[in-house]
Amino acid sequence: MTQAEVEELRARLRKHRRRENPDLAYLFVVTYGRSGSTLVSGLLNAIPGYLVRGENRDALHHLFAFHRTMVTESRRGSDPEKKERLRQPTHPFYGIADFPAQRSISGIRRLAVDTVLRPEEDTRVAGFKEIRWYHDDLEEYVSWLRKVFPGARFLVNTREHADVLQSKWWAQGDPVEKAAELARIEERILALAADLRDAAYRVHYDEYVADPAVLRGMYDWLGEPWDEDSVRATMAVRHSV
Repeated sequence: MTQAEVEELRARLRKHRRRENPDLAYLFVVTYGRSGSTLVSGLLNAIPGYLVRGENRDALHHLFAFHRTMVTESRRGSDPEKKERLRQPTHPFYGIADFPAQRSISGIRRLAVDTVLRPEEDTRVAGFKEIRWYHDDLEEYVSWLRKVFPGARFLVNTREHADVLQSKWWAQGDPVEKAAELARIEERILALAADLRDAAYRVHYDEYVADPAVLRGMYDWLGEPWDEDSVRATMAVRHSV
């Protein structure tokens, strides 16, 4: 075996250990478009051991839909007699009753960690920020995320609506309808934060931009030492807003 092959095997082993690391914590940024969430990601990524990826167009919601569909269909066999019929190859839903829900959760976790989060060797906290938290099944989806990522926490970021609505992203369409849509989305994610209690924390763009020291509370919630120099240095770099 060549040295290059040895190094490749070692790299694979390191990736496997990171994937199976039970000490890896998870953090997700919940917000809407043009809220300053890229800056929030930058602030989090400046904390040693944090790796918060950018948006993925809500890709995990598709995995949630897959899991929910399979679990729902597997319950066709809740009655023992019907379950047995579902195990027969002559049944149109042959095998669906034995869908392994927990194995699905574990497999989705491995897939997401390996391909979306991709923690590095020194990563302690992994996650991503997303602006697409507007589905009707939001609460059910987040409950599922907490099963896939045990101990996951959610950082909810908001911004003054008048400034958000001035952006090109929100300027398309009827302004009254857009304002109402933004208000509905924010109301929903704030209600989610309230329901999550200690698993969620709120920050507001206008507040921490005016006074970075406001973020001390976020650091306390994360269990990280307050580093105002790092915060100010990160905020001095232009991020997409």
